[in-house]
Amino acid sequence: MSCGEPHETDCSEVLDHLYEFLDHEMPDSDCTKFETHFEECSPCLEKYGLEQAVKKLVKRCCGHDDVPSDLRAKVMGRIELIRSGETVPDHDVTAATQE
Repeated sequence: MSCGEPHETDCSEVLDHLYEFLDHEMPDSDCTKFETHFEECSPCLEKYGLEQAVKKLVKRCCGHDDVPSDLRAKVMGRIELIRSGETVPDHDVTAATQE
């Protein structure tokens, strides 16, 4: 997605890293770039607001359930595989914990 306007930080970069921004998992310098982008780009600001609202809703509705540590480890492992660009197995990582 792009608003069609030139920005110092491209819309695709902002949207690709939106959850890192929402979760405060990026350096302050990158956060500043994103905040500047949101001031300039209403489509990205709208997407940010929507994702922030969804995140709050999920936390409110689902934030009280304890996640089994083995499931958390499997999900985090899969996330790391995806981030590193490695091939992700086709099988469901949650299947073993549901049986």
